[in-house]
Amino acid sequence: MTPTTKKSLVHVADLRGYSRLAVDATIGLADLVETMHHNILRTPGILGEATQQPTGGITGFVYQSIRGVTRAVGSGIDAVLARLVPLFGGGGSSSAEREAVLAALNGVLGDHLQHSANPLAIPNRFRREGVALELKRDSLAATIPGATGKILVLAHGLCMNDLLWRRKGHDHGAALAVDAGFTPVYLHYNSGLHVSTNGHELAGQLEMLLRAWPVPVDELVLLGHSMGGLVARSACHYAALARHAWLRHLRTMIFLGTPHHGAPLERGGNWIDAVLDASPYTTAFARLGKIRSAGITDLRHGSMVDEDWDHQDRFARSRHKPCALPLPANVDCCTIAASIAKKSGDLAERLLGDGLVPLASALGKHKDPGRQLAFPKDRQWIGYGMNHLDLLDRKEVYAQIRRWLGESR
Repeated sequence: MTPTTKKSLVHVADLRGYSRLAVDATIGLADLVETMHHNILRTPGILGEATQQPTGGITGFVYQSIRGVTRAVGSGIDAVLARLVPLFGGGGSSSAEREAVLAALNGVLGDHLQHSANPLAIPNRFRREGVALELKRDSLAATIPGATGKILVLAHGLCMNDLLWRRKGHDHGAALAVDAGFTPVYLHYNSGLHVSTNGHELAGQLEMLLRAWPVPVDELVLLGHSMGGLVARSACHYAALARHAWLRHLRTMIFLGTPHHGAPLERGGNWIDAVLDASPYTTAFARLGKIRSAGITDLRHGSMVDEDWDHQDRFARSRHKPCALPLPANVDCCTIAASIAKKSGDLAERLLGDGLVPLASALGKHKDPGRQLAFPKDRQWIGYGMNHLDLLDRKEVYAQIRRWLGESR
């Protein structure tokens, strides 16, 4: 591989972003230790009332000094790196390893990265083969010379990116391009933001994409894996409110392991927060659990609209249930769930689902009839002996997707 084609593991702009994160982490750790120190000095009972107030006197001065020195050093490093970025540019094309690290980092801390204007934050955009698309007709015509009127938009899940649709040599989008004449376009987004934030963005991006598409659009299909399915449903909701034209072209939505009613992993994290916050001696450590992103906390119950989190404490144990969002009207909606169980009826099927998403959640089933999703029986499919990521490459899954698109009403 020549130097001009070598893909970079780290860009100069990345160093600036990691430097800012290190400063934020140091200051955050100082705050955590100071809170713990202050509560210990107060000697409250085990279940006594905790405080978040800073320490005073010499002790308080020490903690203030640590934060002040950290900010000063961080500002100096940031200023130096800022001057280097224009000199070195983006650092070359991005390697798959770098993309994977950034995707994971955004999934866990994406809201913090965006709010702090960290250059590591991933923007919401469409890509093909890792290259961002310019949503202008001439640019799309040049970038996608064989574009057809059948658009397939693929939305990845939490802590993932658009390149990870290719797994074990298979990519649903690429396969459907060959077998069914679709033109795949891959959404790349910051999965640490609220699902509804990404839903707003996707709705607007789709409106621009279809306006700029170089040939007449016959149909639009949305394929979402895991969180990507929630983002797609949120986008449909906001597109309907804004009366976007792209909804009229939407024929089919297919969900792969989407936690329509939430995932137990985030609920477990919320219980840990509550336990740690119960005692003044451990309340400081509850902050560590609350570092996790807005995107992750949205997965507790499958939140998809702004009202689910606006003016709400997203870490509260008594947080209200999310708005019941129905499937979009006049769209052929299909869902695929996976189970690590070998066959129907196994205990693992009921308890573990695909390892991350319970079977009922992926199928849209709920004990409250008002929250039950109206997937027709012939638009539900369960793959046994497979996990959450197997949905991306198993031939049985692809065969079912292909079958549904061939039967699309």
